[in-house]
Amino acid sequence: MFYKVILSILVMISFANQALANDTKKVLIVLTSHDQLGSTGKKTGFWLPELTHPYYRLTQANIDVDIASIKGGLAPIDAKAFTEADDNHQRFLNDTDLLTKVLNTIPIDKVVANEYDAVIYSGGSGPMWDFPNNPDIERISTTIYQNNGIVAAVCHGVAALTSITLPNGDLLIKGKRVTGFSNIEEQELGTENIVPFLLQSKLIDQGATFIEGKPWQSNVIIDGQLITGQNPASATPLADALINQLRKN
Repeated sequence: MFYKVILSILVMISFANQALANDTKKVLIVLTSHDQLGSTGKKTGFWLPELTHPYYRLTQANIDVDIASIKGGLAPIDAKAFTEADDNHQRFLNDTDLLTKVLNTIPIDKVVANEYDAVIYSGGSGPMWDFPNNPDIERISTTIYQNNGIVAAVCHGVAALTSITLPNGDLLIKGKRVTGFSNIEEQELGTENIVPFLLQSKLIDQGATFIEGKPWQSNVIIDGQLITGQNPASATPLADALINQLRKN
């Protein structure tokens, strides 16, 4: 009798562990592969806090995170990020697992979209060049969206949303409330005449309702399965909003 009870308990634990494993959410973070700031001769890339802040928030919530980039391999970090104080900088430099993921990002054309419950398009100036009109960004985003998953983007990463077209022919952002790096912030950064387009203006031109917060302060907008953050200060609250949405699904 005793052994039957023990066996029953072990079977129950096994099923419980399997159920938890099956319920584990998985998120893809996409980084830029573009490292040139227009024709200035200066370097750019992805903005480190817009990776580390969401990444650590998600992993602390027991969510699996993969990291992809447009070309795969080493994703370029905008070195200017290290000039700003951030507790996660040293954490990143000491984190072998995350460093390995950044050194060996998944090429975006190899991503199997059905494996993910959500995607985050991370920012930095680089995405303004290689996120728009990318067929794999469209493929991944529409697949996740149609699977009732979440499409999220922060800062210049919102440039990914400017060319995502749903199967019905409508742009994903048409009629949606969104935010992203604002025209004022671009001007204050001194890059308004360097980037290929002004993100706020383009989003409005494409039929989105742009919700502009105060420059450099957190602003996250949720419209159904679409979550957008305005700037680097929005990276952590965007991750928190994504986690809350995933827990509802």
